Amino acid sequence: MKTSQIGIDLIKHFEGLHDGDLKTIGLQPKKCPAGIWTQGYGSAMRDKNGNFLKGNVMPKVTLTEKEAEVLLAKTLEVFENIVMRKIKILIKQNQFDALVSHAYNTGGSDTLFKLVNQKAPSDQIKKWFETKYITSGGVKLNGLIARRKAESKLFFHE
Repeated sequence: MKTSQIGIDLIKHFEGLHDGDLKTIGLQPKKCPAGIWTQGYGSAMRDKNGNFLKGNVMPKVTLTEKEAEVLLAKTLEVFENIVMRKIKILIKQNQFDALVSHAYNTGGSDTLFKLVNQKAPSDQIKKWFETKYITSGGVKLNGLIARRKAESKLFFHE
């Protein structure tokens, strides 16, 4: 499966198009609340060993909007593959989109994948979506709360 435009729009809405330095032409990296440098539409940056880039010095990378779109498509493939590997049952497009959005933001959750695979009751999945992965550094973030609710709503949309 591939993420639909609805799923892509959801990710774009919550990730935003990052620009860490408004005084410089182009789109520079920005640090997420977890302290990880991201670029474009929230694509986590990694060092040559595959570790997340952290620290106080902004990486010297500049993207155009077109490059940010290409990076988003490439990054989406990673999370689409995670969802396809982890989900063992047939799911609808809206459910796939919601799970990809969640994985894009969190890296994925084996617990959520397990609930979906076990066809857990809707209220249990909804509660999980809306109460997990809503903090950064122990602080509840309104943006994450809103995103989890939007993902839950998309997952259960008919």
